[in-house]
Formats: sequence, C-alpha cells, structure tokens
Amino acid sequence: MQATVVLDIGKTNAKLTLLDPAGAILAEQRCANTIVNAAPYPHHDTERLWAWLQATLAAFARLAHIQAIVPVTHGATAALVDDDGLVLPVLDYESTLPQSLATEYAALRPPFADTLSPQLPCGLNLGLQLFWLAKTFPLEFSRARHILTYPQYWAWRLSGVAASEVTSLGCHTDLWQPLQGDYSSLVEKMGWRTLFPPQQAAWNALGPVLPAWREHNGLPPDCQVLCGIHDSNASLLRYLDTGAQARPRTVLSSGTWLIAAAFGVPLQQLDETADMLANVDALGRPVACMRFMGGREFSILAGTAPQMCGIDDLARLVKQGTLALPCFAESGGPFVGQAGRIVGPAPRSPGEHYALATLYCALMSDYCLDALGAQGPVTVEGSFTDNPHFAPLLAALRPGQAVAVSQDASGTTCGGWMLHHWGKAPTLQAAPANAPDLAGLAAYRARWRALALEAEAATPAEALPA
Repeated sequence: MQATVVLDIGKTNAKLTLLDPAGAILAEQRCANTIVNAAPYPHHDTERLWAWLQATLAAFARLAHIQAIVPVTHGATAALVDDDGLVLPVLDYESTLPQSLATEYAALRPPFADTLSPQLPCGLNLGLQLFWLAKTFPLEFSRARHILTYPQYWAWRLSGVAASEVTSLGCHTDLWQPLQGDYSSLVEKMGWRTLFPPQQAAWNALGPVLPAWREHNGLPPDCQVLCGIHDSNASLLRYLDTGAQARPRTVLSSGTWLIAAAFGVPLQQLDETADMLANVDALGRPVACMRFMGGREFSILAGTAPQMCGIDDLARLVKQGTLALPCFAESGGPFVGQAGRIVGPAPRSPGEHYALATLYCALMSDYCLDALGAQGPVTVEGSFTDNPHFAPLLAALRPGQAVAVSQDASGTTCGGWMLHHWGKAPTLQAAPANAPDLAGLAAYRARWRALALEAEAATPAEALPA
C-alpha cells in the first residue's frame, strides 16, 4: 500500500503517523519531546528524537510503501547548521534569556507594524534567540551555513536539502514582514539574509531521503521529503480559502498552545500587548491570531492524575463561584505577568479539578475571541476535541456564533497529509457543539472577566516581560 508519513513534533510530545492515500491512519507512534537542561543552555534532545524517528520509520516501512515524509513542528525554534550538522544545540524557546542584551536588541527589533510580531517573554521571538546566540557564541555562530526553522531542520536531516518556509518564518519571529512577504530589517541589520536558504512552498518535495538513511530504514528509493510546515498552520490548511477575500470564520487550534486564528479580521485590530499577532498561512497570507498556553494551563489545573468531569461538577463550580484566574503559565497570553489563582471554594475531587480547568480554558478562549473581534463559525481542532465539555461550554458562552468540534483530533496530522496530496482536501467532519443548560453561567463569566481585568490593571510594570 502507498502511504504518507507525517512527523509531528509538538512542544510536549512527538508523533509519527502512517496514513493511506485516503488519509486514514495505518499506524501511529508517540514519544515525549524532552528538553536537556544542561550546558550550554536548555536545548531540545534532537539526537533522542532522531533515534526514535529512525527506528519508527523502519517499522513503518515494513507496513507500507512510504512515498513521502512530511515534517510538522512547533514554532519559535531554529537550528544553526554547517555541512556536518548542528553548530550549537537547538535552544528551547521557554528558556529565560539573559537581559544583558535586551536594550541592544530592542534598538534593532523592528516595529510591530512591520512584523505583526509582538514582544514575547523568554525566547518566543526567534529573532531574539538568534541575536543572543550570535552575541554569546560568536565563533560557533560564524560557522553556521544555514539558519533552518524547525520543520525544515528535520527535512534537511532526512534529505540533505536546505530550505526556508514562510509559515515558520512568519510565526512571531521578528524576522518576517507578512504584508511585504520579505525578511525584516532585523535580518538585514544582522547580515543574516544569506544564512536563510531559498524559500520553498510547504508542499514542495525537497528530494529523496538520503541513501544512507533510506537503506538503514528500508525506505523505497522514491520516498520524498517534503519541505514541511508550522503545526498551527497545518491545522488551518483544510479551512483556507483560495479566493482573495477570506470568509469570516475562526479555528481554535489546541495543544500545548491554544491559538485562535480568525479569518477576515482586519490586521489593524491587533493589539501587540495582548499577545495578538499575525501568523502567516501556507499561501503566504497573514491571519489575525491570539493565543494562550491552554494545554499547559489545563494540565496544571487538572492535576497530575486528571479524571474526566461530569456536568454536575461544572454546575457545582459555577454555583459556588469557584474561579481560576489567569495565568498559570509563564509563556505568553493576554494576561502574561499575572499570577494564576483560584477564587472561591477550592475544588475537592479530581473531577472538579478537571471541570475547573475546562471552565478556565473555555473562558480564556471566549475572551480571546471577543478581543480579536472574531466573526462567523468557530471550529475546535486538536487535543481539546477529546474534552466533551470544552466546545459545549464555548457554545454556551457565545450564543451568537456556531461552535463545532472537528471529528479529527489531529488537525496537524491531517494538514501534513494534505501537503503530500496538495489540492485534495478531505471532507471536513465537524459536529455542532450543543450548549449545556448551566444556571448562572453568564454571571460566572462576568465575574471572571471583571476579576481577570482588575488583576491585569493592578499588575506592576516590573512584573511584565522586558
């Protein structure tokens, strides 16, 4: 059987999926995406992932004739390579970078109006990562032949062909001007343009798997490596309009991050202080977005042994006024810098913890959709489709918008498959979310917003990221 392999590296987990020509899953394997907390700085364990990838590809090659491998990864990550491999480890974007160069970087950083990339904490602006690496490790940086965004790093390891791609370049990097479709002034000032290899479309085949890896894994000679794509943009592929005017609609792509991508929202409405930004879709067009670290915050609130809640758990928390107020992750979101806290009677059971986490993420998503001015139907993609209460709660909070749940829990995998079958979109299967009858939900929402915004107003400037 002919098949496609999608390599999906999320911030928390990595997944390799074997799919048939109709997009059905034939096999799937997962592993944790671990960080090495050791010198010279916290970095991705790329060699561990590479060994897992090789072993899993060999197993998949015994099941089907693999025609293509498609890399899909999280953003805000890049690799510096020479002809032999990495010249420095791949920096973890959640690392806290020294502030000693902050003033110098601020003088070089392009304005938000040019990049539509807000100033973010830690290393979430890829330009800041590269600037810090260039200043801190000048000898190693000078050896780099290419700067490869993360999907293209894995494509390069497999094929030996270096490429750049717009969805990763346009993902809050400070490196890209979405409206001009070109590199930013930061790239020019730092002299980095020549380090970025030629741009390729995400669906382009870069070449076959290198002979050594092909023979080692039992892959066929015609197995091609595609350029690859940023994961949130992979989730958007089946929603893209090819016309000049995008129809108003919103996709909530959920995983470690929950990202609201609102088609049809004017870019002038974006507020850089609220973690609003423009991502760039696979066709090179900017899309208004807002995000928070929903998956990470859900895990913190639900606890180490999460247990599915019932509607009674949700109703009890709403009735007694138990609120989780933002935020519970240090990286990004409209309330970054605030310390998360629980107001009212504390949850007493695993089910109530799960219910509180669900309420929190639904309220945050509702807030983001309002702040963006999102119009039209809302579709939930990704890991939150497994939560039976999230989308119905969102429907109850937003009675003026239709809310639906994708029946495919992994939009990133589907998007990777679509890149190999470009122009062939699978039928979108989405079930409407029916709003539950939760007495007092409107008042609960109003109190949550009032307290969240009150805390935001009281947050001292020094608590915000520099």
